[in-house]
Amino acid sequence: MEISRPNIDEGNGFDWGKTSEDYARYRDIYPAVFYDKIAQMGLCIKGQSVLDIGTGTGVLPRNMYGYGADWTGTDISDNQIEQARILSKAQKMDIKYVVSSAEELPFESGSFDVITACQCYWYFDHKVTSKLFSELLKTQGKVVFMLMNWLPFEDEIAKKSEELVLKYNPSWSGCGETFHPLAIPEEYNEYFDIDNTLQFRIPVAFTRETWNGRIKACRGIGASQLNEQEKEQWEKEHLLMLRQYPEKFEILHYAAFAVLKKK
Repeated sequence: MEISRPNIDEGNGFDWGKTSEDYARYRDIYPAVFYDKIAQMGLCIKGQSVLDIGTGTGVLPRNMYGYGADWTGTDISDNQIEQARILSKAQKMDIKYVVSSAEELPFESGSFDVITACQCYWYFDHKVTSKLFSELLKTQGKVVFMLMNWLPFEDEIAKKSEELVLKYNPSWSGCGETFHPLAIPEEYNEYFDIDNTLQFRIPVAFTRETWNGRIKACRGIGASQLNEQEKEQWEKEHLLMLRQYPEKFEILHYAAFAVLKKK
């Protein structure tokens, strides 16, 4: 399903379903410390019912399954949910998945202890989701916004990869990240109080193949409106660029969390 937002990629449409297979293969990259930090905040653990919005291929529910929460994942893309179900079944995980936008979630009020949104909250219509999330949460329920982005001004390979994406897709706005706290949209102030925030730098290990795959599965390439010939030419240039570097390397990222507590 194609999505467009006026504040993203100059309004050009994108479709995560175009890159679901690469997403499933190359975007399950969060180190264990990322998930440990969530659990250490008392979130997504045994005894809790958790709704993961924009679940993609189920990366968050699958990697936190062992912490014991009861997980439900939603995503607007049928293809993403299909991959999430395939991967969860292969790992013998009992995770419920539903195709749904963040603004039209088909659940009863008070259904969840925690709502998570990883690497996706900027796509939401916050005027709708702020109220809806509050309604779906139980008393004292919490929303967790989170992200993990590479740092192009601190990492040479990340910078060169970004430059090559922009060569083919100059409207891509998912570039130029710096280390900073996660911004909480003001619409949530009516329904939530800030409970906790956290941000930290984190190196992530890649090979040439897996870093190429990670970039290929980003919004600027795989999910974009580029045609197949353009994507193939980008990949050819990207792999050639990566030959300047060792087969294995780390890319510096930063992780950020914002926890909101229901009023």
